[in-house]
Amino acid sequence: MSSQPPPAPSRRLQRVAELLKREVSELLRRELSVEQVGLLSVNEVKLSPDLKSATVFIGFVGNRQQRSAAPELLAQRSKRIQMMLGSQLSMKWTPVLTFLLDESVEKGNRVLAILESLEKGTRPAG
Repeated sequence: MSSQPPPAPSRRLQRVAELLKREVSELLRRELSVEQVGLLSVNEVKLSPDLKSATVFIGFVGNRQQRSAAPELLAQRSKRIQMMLGSQLSMKWTPVLTFLLDESVEKGNRVLAILESLEKGTRPAG
């Protein structure tokens, strides 16, 4: 039994995900202050095939205090952001939003730091 790769998202799913990415990004910019949560960017939106739920991957730049505050504030404001999103989009349902901090950039930077230290012949920090 060979495992099949998951099917590619439909064109409609891709278009809706891109629209959500733009709209959520703008709403986050307006609703959350940089002083509270640092700089947030929407890196990716993954939609369920029925368009009823969406996972929003958030890129983050800021200090430790802002990093700890960001997920909590996003969770607190997710219903409000979802409501505002629903008023801006002409969709049958507004997807239920789940916010996750995207750590892929940090992991990439860590890998680059390790590679750089190996090139220099030093031991990586951390």
